Amino acid sequence: MIIHRKLSGFIGALLIGLWASAGCRSDRNSEQNQQQSPDQAGTSNESKHKEVGEASWYGPGFHGQETASGETFDQKQLTAAHPSLPMGTKATVTNLDNGKKVDVTINDRGPAAKEDRAIDLSSAAANKLDMKKDGTAQVKIETKSTKKTRAKTGKAKLAAKP
Repeated sequence: MIIHRKLSGFIGALLIGLWASAGCRSDRNSEQNQQQSPDQAGTSNESKHKEVGEASWYGPGFHGQETASGETFDQKQLTAAHPSLPMGTKATVTNLDNGKKVDVTINDRGPAAKEDRAIDLSSAAANKLDMKKDGTAQVKIETKSTKKTRAKTGKAKLAAKP
Protein backbone atom coordinates (compact mmCIF):
# COMPACT_ATOMS: atom_id res chain seq x y z
CA MET A 1 0.00 0.00 0.00
CA ILE A 2 2.79 2.42 0.89
CA ILE A 3 4.59 1.60 -2.37
CA HIS A 4 1.38 2.24 -4.28
CA ARG A 5 0.98 5.71 -2.68
CA LYS A 6 4.60 6.65 -3.35
CA LEU A 7 4.30 5.44 -6.94
CA SER A 8 1.04 7.38 -7.45
CA GLY A 9 2.63 10.54 -6.04
CA PHE A 10 5.68 10.12 -8.25
CA ILE A 11 3.57 9.55 -11.38
CA GLY A 12 1.38 12.55 -10.54
CA ALA A 13 4.43 14.78 -10.09
CA LEU A 14 5.93 13.45 -13.29
CA LEU A 15 2.74 14.14 -15.24
CA ILE A 16 2.50 17.68 -13.83
CA GLY A 17 6.13 18.31 -14.76
CA LEU A 18 5.64 17.02 -18.29
CA TRP A 19 2.48 19.06 -18.69
CA ALA A 20 4.19 22.23 -17.46
CA SER A 21 7.22 21.77 -19.71
CA ALA A 22 5.01 21.05 -22.72
CA GLY A 23 3.20 24.33 -22.10
CA CYS A 24 6.50 26.21 -21.99
CA ARG A 25 7.65 24.53 -25.18
CA SER A 26 4.50 25.43 -27.07
CA ASP A 27 4.84 29.07 -25.91
CA ARG A 28 8.42 29.13 -27.14
CA ASN A 29 7.39 27.61 -30.47
CA SER A 30 4.59 30.11 -30.97
CA GLU A 31 7.00 32.99 -30.29
CA GLN A 32 9.43 31.56 -32.84
CA ASN A 33 6.64 31.16 -35.40
CA GLN A 34 5.65 34.80 -34.98
CA GLN A 35 9.16 36.03 -35.76
CA GLN A 36 9.91 36.52 -39.44
CA SER A 37 12.81 34.81 -41.08
CA PRO A 38 15.32 37.02 -42.95
CA ASP A 39 13.67 35.91 -46.21
CA GLN A 40 10.31 37.23 -45.00
CA ALA A 41 11.59 40.53 -43.58
CA GLY A 42 10.21 43.49 -45.48
CA THR A 43 7.60 41.50 -47.34
CA SER A 44 3.92 42.25 -47.08
CA ASN A 45 1.52 39.73 -45.58
CA GLU A 46 -1.36 41.25 -47.53
CA SER A 47 -3.21 38.93 -49.83
CA LYS A 48 -3.30 39.80 -53.49
CA HIS A 49 -5.49 38.98 -56.46
CA LYS A 50 -3.61 38.06 -59.64
CA GLU A 51 -5.30 37.33 -62.92
CA VAL A 52 -4.32 37.14 -66.58
CA GLY A 53 -6.89 37.63 -69.29
CA GLU A 54 -8.18 39.76 -72.11
CA ALA A 55 -8.98 43.43 -71.53
CA SER A 56 -11.26 45.61 -73.59
CA TRP A 57 -12.19 49.25 -73.15
CA TYR A 58 -15.34 51.33 -73.03
CA GLY A 59 -15.91 55.03 -73.18
CA PRO A 60 -18.02 57.42 -75.27
CA GLY A 61 -21.29 55.48 -75.23
CA PHE A 62 -21.21 55.13 -71.43
CA HIS A 63 -19.77 58.55 -70.50
CA GLY A 64 -21.99 60.25 -67.93
CA GLN A 65 -23.98 57.12 -67.06
CA GLU A 66 -24.15 55.66 -63.56
CA THR A 67 -21.74 52.80 -62.81
CA ALA A 68 -22.49 49.81 -60.59
CA SER A 69 -20.77 51.64 -57.71
CA GLY A 70 -23.17 54.57 -58.07
CA GLU A 71 -20.48 56.89 -59.45
CA THR A 72 -20.92 58.68 -62.75
CA PHE A 73 -18.73 57.10 -65.43
CA ASP A 74 -16.05 59.44 -66.73
CA GLN A 75 -14.07 58.01 -69.63
CA LYS A 76 -11.20 60.38 -68.76
CA GLN A 77 -10.67 58.80 -65.31
CA LEU A 78 -8.51 55.74 -64.66
CA THR A 79 -11.29 53.28 -63.80
CA ALA A 80 -12.37 49.79 -64.78
CA ALA A 81 -15.20 47.28 -64.71
CA HIS A 82 -14.51 43.82 -63.28
CA PRO A 83 -16.96 40.95 -62.73
CA SER A 84 -16.06 40.19 -59.09
CA LEU A 85 -13.48 42.48 -57.47
CA PRO A 86 -14.97 44.70 -54.75
CA MET A 87 -15.89 48.24 -55.70
CA GLY A 88 -13.10 50.66 -54.87
CA THR A 89 -10.35 48.07 -55.31
CA LYS A 90 -7.11 49.53 -56.65
CA ALA A 91 -5.61 47.39 -59.40
CA THR A 92 -2.49 47.57 -61.53
CA VAL A 93 -3.16 46.42 -65.09
CA THR A 94 -0.17 45.49 -67.26
CA ASN A 95 -0.37 45.14 -71.05
CA LEU A 96 1.53 41.89 -71.65
CA ASP A 97 2.29 42.84 -75.28
CA ASN A 98 4.21 46.05 -74.49
CA GLY A 99 4.81 46.05 -70.71
CA LYS A 100 2.91 49.31 -70.12
CA LYS A 101 1.07 49.61 -66.79
CA VAL A 102 -1.80 51.63 -65.41
CA ASP A 103 -3.33 51.88 -61.94
CA VAL A 104 -7.13 51.83 -62.00
CA THR A 105 -9.99 51.82 -59.50
CA ILE A 106 -12.76 49.24 -59.92
CA ASN A 107 -16.05 51.15 -60.00
CA ASP A 108 -18.23 49.11 -62.34
CA ARG A 109 -19.27 45.56 -63.25
CA GLY A 110 -18.38 43.99 -66.54
CA PRO A 111 -17.14 43.33 -69.13
CA ALA A 112 -20.48 43.06 -70.82
CA ALA A 113 -19.19 42.33 -74.34
CA LYS A 114 -17.94 38.77 -73.87
CA GLU A 115 -17.70 36.31 -71.00
CA ASP A 116 -14.05 35.51 -71.76
CA ARG A 117 -12.90 39.07 -71.07
CA ALA A 118 -11.33 39.73 -67.69
CA ILE A 119 -11.71 43.50 -67.41
CA ASP A 120 -13.14 46.56 -69.17
CA LEU A 121 -10.99 49.67 -68.93
CA SER A 122 -11.98 53.29 -69.28
CA SER A 123 -10.81 55.10 -72.40
CA ALA A 124 -8.10 56.90 -70.41
CA ALA A 125 -6.77 53.64 -68.94
CA ALA A 126 -6.76 52.02 -72.39
CA ASN A 127 -4.74 54.98 -73.71
CA LYS A 128 -2.12 54.48 -70.98
CA LEU A 129 -1.77 50.83 -72.03
CA ASP A 130 -1.61 51.78 -75.72
CA MET A 131 -4.38 49.31 -76.59
CA LYS A 132 -7.16 51.51 -77.99
CA LYS A 133 -6.27 50.93 -81.63
CA ASP A 134 -6.52 47.13 -81.31
CA GLY A 135 -9.49 47.33 -78.93
CA THR A 136 -8.30 44.48 -76.74
CA ALA A 137 -5.07 43.32 -75.14
CA GLN A 138 -3.80 40.44 -73.05
CA VAL A 139 -3.26 41.85 -69.55
CA LYS A 140 -2.20 40.94 -66.04
CA ILE A 141 -4.39 42.32 -63.22
CA GLU A 142 -2.87 42.61 -59.75
CA THR A 143 -4.45 44.00 -56.62
CA LYS A 144 -3.38 44.56 -53.06
CA SER A 145 -5.51 43.43 -50.19
CA THR A 146 -8.86 45.16 -49.93
CA LYS A 147 -8.71 45.11 -46.12
CA LYS A 148 -9.81 48.41 -44.68
CA THR A 149 -7.80 49.87 -41.82
CA ARG A 150 -9.29 52.04 -39.16
CA ALA A 151 -7.93 55.53 -38.83
CA LYS A 152 -6.57 56.22 -35.37
CA THR A 153 -8.34 59.04 -33.66
CA GLY A 154 -7.05 61.39 -31.05
CA LYS A 155 -8.88 62.11 -27.83
CA ALA A 156 -12.56 61.26 -27.79
CA LYS A 157 -14.85 64.25 -27.99
CA LEU A 158 -17.32 64.65 -25.18
CA ALA A 159 -20.94 64.83 -26.27
CA ALA A 160 -22.14 66.56 -23.12
CA LYS A 161 -22.27 70.33 -23.11
CA PRO A 162 -21.63 72.30 -19.90
